[in-house]
Amino acid sequence: MSETLDILIFGAHADDAEIGMGATIAKHTKSELKVGLCDLTYAEMSSNGTVETRLEEAELAASILGVKVRTNLGLPDRGLVATQANIERITQEIRKFKPRIVFAPYWQDRHPDHVACSGLVQEAVFNAKLRKYLPDSEPVNVEQLYFYFINDVYEADLMVDVTDYYDDKIASLSAYRSQFITGQGTVATPLNQGYIERVEARDRVLGQKRLLKYAEGFVSKLPFVVDRFV
Repeated sequence: MSETLDILIFGAHADDAEIGMGATIAKHTKSELKVGLCDLTYAEMSSNGTVETRLEEAELAASILGVKVRTNLGLPDRGLVATQANIERITQEIRKFKPRIVFAPYWQDRHPDHVACSGLVQEAVFNAKLRKYLPDSEPVNVEQLYFYFINDVYEADLMVDVTDYYDDKIASLSAYRSQFITGQGTVATPLNQGYIERVEARDRVLGQKRLLKYAEGFVSKLPFVVDRFV
């Protein structure tokens, strides 16, 4: 029987979650919350690195961030289409870990796989609560679905102060040497041309809106509920 998680984060590829919310992950794991990562693909279409290398890097990054579990569904890279089989796989992952909160990439991004991942997870979160959908597994009602930014940034609904955990984010990204570091045999991509520095600049700019050193932004499709404003 799988361990129940407080938070389950989906990404199309290993490093998506770290780019978008690595410091937020560290902040929650260091508060003793149980966080899991699920990569939909092995990123086998990546210009640099191998599947084996990327799996090793993903495990190292997960260890740095203190996540409880990291899984990979092995769906086809650049083949994340909205088939019933793909939606079922993601739905079963949600039912397996019974998270209170799920995160997915924001639904607009320059990488089509990030957009597809967002749509698939939204479908799966909805289906996970239906008693008659895949009736051999127990339905799960996710309390909240949030979206994180990867390449393209839009207006955030909320931000998390991650100033004290930002070193963990940088360390987790640095674990992906095949993606972010140039070396012998690598080809130039947007990821190894100062990408980590641009992510850091983005998180600084967002934090500045509330006089924070670093912040990570998120979006919710549902309105937030408050008892009162003061």
